[in-house]
Amino acid sequence: MFRTVVAAGLTAGAAWLVPGAIAPAQATEPFARVASFPVFLNLPEGTDATTETVAEIVTTAMGGTMLVYTDSALEAIGKVDIADPADPKPAGVIMLGGEPTSVAVLGNHAYAGVNTSESFVEPGGHVAVIDLTTNEIKATCDLKGQPDSVAVSPDGAFLAVAIENERDEDLNDGVIPQLPAGYLASFQVSGDGSLANCDAVTVTELTGLAEVAPEDPEPEFVSINTRNHAVVTLQENNHLVIVDLAANAVVNHFSAGSVDLSGIDNERDGTISMTAELTGLKREPDAVAWLDDARFVTANEGDYEGGSRGFSVFSAEGAVLYDSGNATEHLAASVGHYPEKRSGNKGSEPEGVAVGTFAGERLVMVGLERANLVGLYRDGTAEQGASGRMDFVQALPSGGVAPEGIVTIGERGLIVISNEDDAAEDHIRSTITLYQQGAEGPDLIQIVSVNGPDGAPIGWGALSGLAANPSDPAILYAVSDSFYSVPKIYTIDVSAEPARIVAARTVMKNGAPVENLDLEGIATAPDGSFYLASEGHPEKERSSLILHVLPSGEVAREITLPEVLESAKKRFGLEGVALDDNRLYVAVQREWNDDPKGLTKILTMDLATNTWGVMHYPLDAPESANGGWVGLSEITALGNGRFAILERDNQAGHNAAIKRVYQVDLSAVTPAAPGEAPPVLTKTLAMDLLPMLQAANGWTADKVEGLALAADGKLYAVTDNDGVDDSPGETLFLRLGAANEVLAAK
Repeated sequence: MFRTVVAAGLTAGAAWLVPGAIAPAQATEPFARVASFPVFLNLPEGTDATTETVAEIVTTAMGGTMLVYTDSALEAIGKVDIADPADPKPAGVIMLGGEPTSVAVLGNHAYAGVNTSESFVEPGGHVAVIDLTTNEIKATCDLKGQPDSVAVSPDGAFLAVAIENERDEDLNDGVIPQLPAGYLASFQVSGDGSLANCDAVTVTELTGLAEVAPEDPEPEFVSINTRNHAVVTLQENNHLVIVDLAANAVVNHFSAGSVDLSGIDNERDGTISMTAELTGLKREPDAVAWLDDARFVTANEGDYEGGSRGFSVFSAEGAVLYDSGNATEHLAASVGHYPEKRSGNKGSEPEGVAVGTFAGERLVMVGLERANLVGLYRDGTAEQGASGRMDFVQALPSGGVAPEGIVTIGERGLIVISNEDDAAEDHIRSTITLYQQGAEGPDLIQIVSVNGPDGAPIGWGALSGLAANPSDPAILYAVSDSFYSVPKIYTIDVSAEPARIVAARTVMKNGAPVENLDLEGIATAPDGSFYLASEGHPEKERSSLILHVLPSGEVAREITLPEVLESAKKRFGLEGVALDDNRLYVAVQREWNDDPKGLTKILTMDLATNTWGVMHYPLDAPESANGGWVGLSEITALGNGRFAILERDNQAGHNAAIKRVYQVDLSAVTPAAPGEAPPVLTKTLAMDLLPMLQAANGWTADKVEGLALAADGKLYAVTDNDGVDDSPGETLFLRLGAANEVLAAK
């Protein structure tokens, strides 16, 4: 699981991740995630830890040993000490009295754009000049409008602010024009860090330039090159403007243009199908960053009309030198991060972009907001001339939900990602994640998919059960849960690292996909068929089912529970299934209406006699300070009447406490008939998975859902990423080792 360099699949073998990509002539040294910092740890003393706090835009200070981030929810900027990047420490917050939208740093001073708008038609804001050594706000410089992005020129001479004066999205369906118009504001920076024209901001008008609503430019993002030329994105106007800050003059402007895409998913229908085509998609770029003085890169998030689901490289003259096409969508699909619920609306949604130099290489980072992923690319143009090229290097899971800001610290080999979503009640917190080049750390892309017959990656996610091929130790099988509308069985080749999903078969009945299933468990039979457990849900009229599925994917038999059991069920039902000596063993996640508190069921069914039996399994008590519940996720046959039981709580991140494998010996246990008092099993702790989950250096996953014993005696476990829906989206595939070594009684 750990390495100093990434497995070949993430570098030289990158073509399987981005079809058609050209691998670098020399592999870029990879990045490992070294830490993740939940920003609620920076809350002032005495503040409720569940208070919303959001890391949106992040930058670096103090020679790269400190991070500074905006927190709009708290109306503050926060500081994080990263002298040791593997052990970030809270360094406090500075209250601003308004909503910070962006921040830039020069020397010991931070410059935060602060939104103080009274309304959409009366926008207002200022730049707060903050001494980072004393935390004192030295000045507030009126911007005469609502700020968005803030940037400092490389030579420290200028501060530029994109004044968006954003539109009311509830007015006229959000369509512009909606005045007042935005503009670019700029200041000259004095040697002491003050803004020389604080009392008289320089305004560069941007009206009359764009083809779309020229009277209402809405500047979104700004970046400055070494010539003190600022490139400004007008996202809603689908336009790009270059301003000479010294002359306060527009020196060039041009449309961002449009893109035709094929091999994408454009329909929210509960299945990932990269077969659609869309034409004339306006790029509508959000973030922008100069690659050098002659080229810049845009993240084409889109707004109300567009979004080309990728990123582009432009020359300062307006030529498109490179466009990623469907590559970022395919990347997200291959690594299990594709957000299917966003298929009909901008897909993985590239929003952030950053450029940095690492070991002499110019690298580009593209943040996919809805996929919780950052794509890392090497600027290959120097090897191919002006035609432009971006070589895929690595996929970096963002470690949280909704990556918004990215900053590089090239001299320390660091990439920093800020994730803005924060919802304590849903076990998600805003985080800042750090990657370091060449550091030791876990491989984070632990399962990928190969391309299917349509030439696109096999779409996958929400893996909720795991089983082994009875004879081939390299092959496992997994199922996805009800997040997807089409139930599938995935074939996983574990001989490679990362493991590869090499096939997917649809569970069919009478030639059509079976509807209203929630597959949570899978077991393999000696003849190559499968037994699948579908969790019932009373409110969704979903019955508890065991399906016997032929190798073709066709359902051969549906097995229902006896009425005395089915009538007592709750929504937390069948979670795992195992097959041993022609008998099924089924794990029920939590107590049903007929169970005493703390006891859930292990059901048995003799396939020869169709006889059901019931046993009680004692659940651990919740240990998290957050409370929550504890339940079962999986049951796996170990042979000779012994079983491994996967037990977990529903807590994530800092609150995660119970992610355990227990053993039970059922060889001498006689199950009770349904409706009678079941025997209570004795369990023995075999393995604690929490340290391995925490070793990923991210937001600790709550859903360890699958456990399998391969034909060679090795154990594997997998986490459920919830289809990247209000979840960081990572799938951890844990190679636990030989069962006879790791399942020793604890």
